[in-house]
Amino acid sequence: MDALVVEKKRKNIDIPIDTFRNLSIRAASEGRSLKSFIENLLVMEANSFSDEELYHYLVKNKPKGDVYLNEKEQKEFENWLGI
Repeated sequence: MDALVVEKKRKNIDIPIDTFRNLSIRAASEGRSLKSFIENLLVMEANSFSDEELYHYLVKNKPKGDVYLNEKEQKEFENWLGI
């Protein structure tokens, strides 16, 4: 059985010492490394957004760019998303 390959991006972050300690304790209480714990938190947060919310944000905040749909197609898509 082939393993599912997930593309990843490495990013260094700076967090306050108190946050570091609190997250370290929570990770240890679950028997996980801090790195794994934080990665899981970020994945859960990213997955909490619906496609509709992401699309609405992009249309509102990043309106410029390549247009892949004509106006009719875009309206139909937005209606389908309920926005």
